Amino acid sequence: MATINKLKSFIKEKQLLSTADKVLLAVSGGKDSMLMACLFHDLGYQCIVAHCNFQLRAEESDLDEALVRQYAEELGYPFFVKRFDTEKYAKKNKESIQMAARTLRYAWFEELKLAEGCTVICIAQHLNDHIETALLNLTRSTGLQGLLGISPRREDIVRPLLCLTAEEVEKTVAEYNVPYRDDQSNFSTKYARNKVRLEIIPKFEEIQPEFKAIMIQNIKHFEDSYSFIKKQVNAIREQVFQKEENRILINKAALAPHISDSYLLFELFKPYDFNREILIDLQDCFDREMGQVFQSSTHELLLDRDKLILRPRASVGKLDIKIEQGTKVVDLGNAELALQPGSIDYRNKEKHQVDVDAELLIYPLVIRNWREGDVFVPFGMIGRKKLSDFFIQQKINRFEKERVAILLNGNGEIVWIINHRLDNRYKVTENTKKVLTLVYK
Repeated sequence: MATINKLKSFIKEKQLLSTADKVLLAVSGGKDSMLMACLFHDLGYQCIVAHCNFQLRAEESDLDEALVRQYAEELGYPFFVKRFDTEKYAKKNKESIQMAARTLRYAWFEELKLAEGCTVICIAQHLNDHIETALLNLTRSTGLQGLLGISPRREDIVRPLLCLTAEEVEKTVAEYNVPYRDDQSNFSTKYARNKVRLEIIPKFEEIQPEFKAIMIQNIKHFEDSYSFIKKQVNAIREQVFQKEENRILINKAALAPHISDSYLLFELFKPYDFNREILIDLQDCFDREMGQVFQSSTHELLLDRDKLILRPRASVGKLDIKIEQGTKVVDLGNAELALQPGSIDYRNKEKHQVDVDAELLIYPLVIRNWREGDVFVPFGMIGRKKLSDFFIQQKINRFEKERVAILLNGNGEIVWIINHRLDNRYKVTENTKKVLTLVYK
């Protein structure tokens, strides 16, 4: 009863589950996951059991599957199994067997969760796994966050057995007479995690018999330190990063005091997946190269004159739209262009609405993105100007230029830089007899 009460308290403290949750239990057949299935049955949760057969150990894999199936039936849980050709997948995707198995199982768990209406996926990792992960991360470039070990909850994946040591799991398995099978690969030191568990930790215990308990305390200290750092970083981010629709504006003057602090810079941009190498490039360019774009796997960052613009990476839609005579509305994706008869009142003072001499138009008209080399005659002027020079004068940055649409006449001349400037050749004059009003909205 001590173990089940400890589990119940941990679930409540960490807010891992509610009684309304339908739970997917990932059960391999080992003692940890089989005990989890047993305890969740006694706690009265509504569960299904999911088992992955990676077909890596011939008959042994099939015996694991048979045991989990039988135990699920005894507990009254629906049983689901998926067989994977793990070696084929690993070879095709050039991954290790362990990484391939991880990818396959989590993808299937998520698929099964949705299909069966589950709300959470439970993985049976315990405190010893927690310690092993922290130690293993010392060999990787994970920083302080890697020393936190395993999180009890990450999105819809929970690890309720993190309150139990391996010794407590073993003792409870014997007490409850829970059946299980040992995977012999867990005892092979060719895998890094097994080497940490079987060779490294025992060496530490020779120096300090209470090493595991001390490591748990250390991990808690790391958690407290990281929590404090996150609060400071979040406070700075809230001051410096300003959300505007689907992008974030970062005032250069506000960021400048922090630009030389590499660790702080990394933490500020961490939610947007920028790595340290990219941020070092940003530091080098910060005061001297305008127009540079820095990309992560998910976002891109434009270094502009007095600000940085951060936005999700997305392909800019290419425009190539033909407009026949009589068209009233054109869909531009994120906006519309309305074409309607107008009156002669010489108004061309608003960016989003212009009047043009309709008799000068040759159909079909075309809307496309601007291109290098485009020229026009700005409204109120006589000479031609390159659009690239116009953008510089108007302080239109690189991100904004990507979305500029151009209305072309049938003869190839620019009629309107939509929402920016009319071409002087198509303005309404005293000789105009018919007006077309164009409204960008």
